[in-house]
Amino acid sequence: MSHSPLRTRAVVAAAAAAGLGCAVLTALPAAAAGEQVKVQYRQSSTGGDQAEPWFKVVNTGSSSVPLNQVRIRYYFKADAGASYTFACSWAVKGCANITGTFGTLAQTTATADRYLEIGFTAGAGSLAPGADTGDMQLRFHRSDWQPLNQSDDYSFAASQTAYGDWAKVTASVGGTTVWGTAPAGNDPDPDPTDPPVDGATLFDDFNYTAHTDPAIGAHGWYVRSNSGGPGVPGATWAPQNVTFAKEGTNSIMNLETSTAGTGESTEQTEVLTQAMKFKNGTYAARVKFSDAPKSGPDGDHLVQTFFTINDLKAPMADDYAEYDFEYLPNGGWGEPANILYTTSWETYRPDPWEAVNQHSEVRASYAGWHDLVVTIDNSSITYYVDGQEFGRHDARYLPERPMSINFNQWLIDLAGQSSTAPRAYDQKVDYVLHVKDQVLTPAQVADRIAAYRAAGTTFEDTVPGGQ
Repeated sequence: MSHSPLRTRAVVAAAAAAGLGCAVLTALPAAAAGEQVKVQYRQSSTGGDQAEPWFKVVNTGSSSVPLNQVRIRYYFKADAGASYTFACSWAVKGCANITGTFGTLAQTTATADRYLEIGFTAGAGSLAPGADTGDMQLRFHRSDWQPLNQSDDYSFAASQTAYGDWAKVTASVGGTTVWGTAPAGNDPDPDPTDPPVDGATLFDDFNYTAHTDPAIGAHGWYVRSNSGGPGVPGATWAPQNVTFAKEGTNSIMNLETSTAGTGESTEQTEVLTQAMKFKNGTYAARVKFSDAPKSGPDGDHLVQTFFTINDLKAPMADDYAEYDFEYLPNGGWGEPANILYTTSWETYRPDPWEAVNQHSEVRASYAGWHDLVVTIDNSSITYYVDGQEFGRHDARYLPERPMSINFNQWLIDLAGQSSTAPRAYDQKVDYVLHVKDQVLTPAQVADRIAAYRAAGTTFEDTVPGGQ
């Protein structure tokens, strides 16, 4: 299912008029004047098979700092070919509220080519001026548990056995560096560069023969035929209009939606995973949007989508989640022309309509092929289109339950084109990728897809059924 982001605007405007405010769509700011932190460090292990950097973050500014906007980086020299594993032994803020991700430096030095980035979930709360996080007793080790040498690590100090200010780790607030000095030639970039190597993955190249191909169901997909919304009342969901064909060397899935100007003549299409087992991580798809029908008159209020969703258990239930790419080639929902939305949903009530979400939008044509990526970690939801950031949404919209992965194409209404002449629109999909609990850059997504295709792999699903 998909919903109108515009309907949310009306709800928020009404709330503001009633004096209730409109915080629903307010993004968390980047580091502002007065938002400063410093890092205190001590080491708890000088050798053996794991490093134990312990930290405290101290708010030295004049305003409260949300910890989910804070990142710490500890720099070290990696062993050749080694991968690393992060762990939290104990923390005042709770280990469940602390994350650890490894990255690679752009400029290697004699004492650093990697870093451990520490982050916080929304559950860690905020730091008041003058407050600190208390102990964060952290550690990391080689994934093969071989001995490691800390003596050549940039951020390590054997003599630092008690907490003290330590400028050889860096800290940022809202993406702005506010503490410490990175190794020479390495200004901290906003995102970790190394995803973990063992993330569970769904990849599908949609290499099928027809909607009746038994491999579709065996691979966990459902081609929708049941009735219900969204879309024009009286419309049907037509599985026979989901087809597969080669374009060049790639197999392409096509979703055709058609109408002759009545609900009964309208056929919509949707393909979705049968399981709701996808939560944090990276989602990606290559999708071809269409501005014009392949036949018949143009102008219908069409929605072409790639999204994730779970079920709304009750109106305004707080464990609902949905993350959308929605392209409207001919407008709709009050828009006069083409517009692309990305929307992150907290919850909604269908009747009377009320919604809590955050969205980004660009009013332009997106006809043609586009690489769509959305990443969900413990602090934000970030949308990319063709390698460029399109929107970044707040931690308040993070999912609390797993979701399904969906593609659909449907009509909002029949008001865009009054003709009864038949017309049909195509939405094409090249591939879909989900990597569990990993934040990949768009370039890393492209590398994954290229590797699958070079290996001749058309399908993989190692994502566990329960999360």
